[in-house]
Amino acid sequence: MLDFIWNTASFIIALSILVAIHEYGHFWVARRCNVKVHRFSIGFGKVLFKKVDKQGTEFVIAAIPLGGYVKMLDGRVEEVPEELSEFAFDKKTVWQRIAIVAAGPIANFLLAIVAFFLMYTIGVNSAKPIISDVAENSPASVISEQKKFQITAVNGQDVNDWEALNLMLVAQIGESNFDLSITPFMSTNSQIVNEPSQTYTVSLDNWKFDPKKESVIRSLGFVPYSPKVYLVADSVADDSASQRSGLTVGDKLISIDGIKLNDWQQFVKIIQKNANNPLQLTIERNSSNKVLTLVPDSREVSDGQIQGYIGLAPKVDVYPDEFRVSLKYGLVEAFTKGLDKTWQLTELTFSTLIKLVTGDLSVKNLSGPVGIAKGAGMSADYGVAYFLGFIALISVNLGIMNLIPLPVLDGGHLMYYFIEAITGKPVSEKIQEVGFKIGAAVLMTFMSIAILNDFNLL
Repeated sequence: MLDFIWNTASFIIALSILVAIHEYGHFWVARRCNVKVHRFSIGFGKVLFKKVDKQGTEFVIAAIPLGGYVKMLDGRVEEVPEELSEFAFDKKTVWQRIAIVAAGPIANFLLAIVAFFLMYTIGVNSAKPIISDVAENSPASVISEQKKFQITAVNGQDVNDWEALNLMLVAQIGESNFDLSITPFMSTNSQIVNEPSQTYTVSLDNWKFDPKKESVIRSLGFVPYSPKVYLVADSVADDSASQRSGLTVGDKLISIDGIKLNDWQQFVKIIQKNANNPLQLTIERNSSNKVLTLVPDSREVSDGQIQGYIGLAPKVDVYPDEFRVSLKYGLVEAFTKGLDKTWQLTELTFSTLIKLVTGDLSVKNLSGPVGIAKGAGMSADYGVAYFLGFIALISVNLGIMNLIPLPVLDGGHLMYYFIEAITGKPVSEKIQEVGFKIGAAVLMTFMSIAILNDFNLL
């Protein structure tokens, strides 16, 4: 319940920021074009807060925080007195109308740049993309390197952390191959000894990627480096199944129900499959073996399945400092990085939309409000800098989605206005009405698919 409340609150905050900036873009340019604005609203439904400025514009916060709007004086939807006609949206030149409509998505791109700038100014801690092994018969098995190696570039574009690598690999969906540059290295006395960089061409002919089952990195056959995990209890949660069984810090796990334990993941899988089932756990304590009865508690996971858990954390080696990277820059470089990151995400989002249309990417990969809420909650857990990164990511997506030429979106309005600019006359109201109905149907279809994906119904 606490997770739900936290995710929901983070989602509302994120969405409110995005909507406010998007609508302010429309509002700011409308004012500059001398258009009268009746209302600037964040949310829909019952008005919770309202303030009226000197120009008669109502600034509103409404009860349903799932969007917003700017209501302008417009002769197409209301009677406009003759003395106010010059302030009506529909009486402005086509290029002024284009500027007002385009200002919303543009504001989202500007928000992304600012958010990334702030994120890189504050600084985020990340990890270098270190690979410890490559799976046999996988796309990545073309790499012959036997030592640990760091992925340094994809198709000639530098990468320095896992997030950047993940985005670049996702962009390869639908491609036939890509070039991967790596730097083999070994660590000696906390110093990295680099060897010459090597570049491999990774074929994607037999690549199968299901985001619900594994990460894009593991689907390609890469095994990311992770510190060694021991079968030794490092912490026991209060009032947990582990504490009730008698487990204490320092106990070494030997076997469970007669099955010899070889690694921590093996133990986790057994626990997850045995919710509420008594298990006989053999441990080593003070150089002697002891048998405990362990009954895992149960919880429902995202796909509706019941999973066991026991409230036990293992002993783990410290993550090497030389494998970490701090993404913190001076003001000028942080701004440059923000521009570059925004452009990279814009390219990736456009590419993803095209692949959805062509069928190279399944609609099962679409995420709706529940997925976004979880992302907002998780990013907020890590701190302000990570939350800013999440805001930037969603802001880019919102900006691009609004530029899609569907008549119910900003992109649809822009399409009509550009046709008017070229032909010299507006698109007929009948054609616009048909377009709005088709656009609404398409948009509702994609929204429904995204929501169904959130609940794993597709």
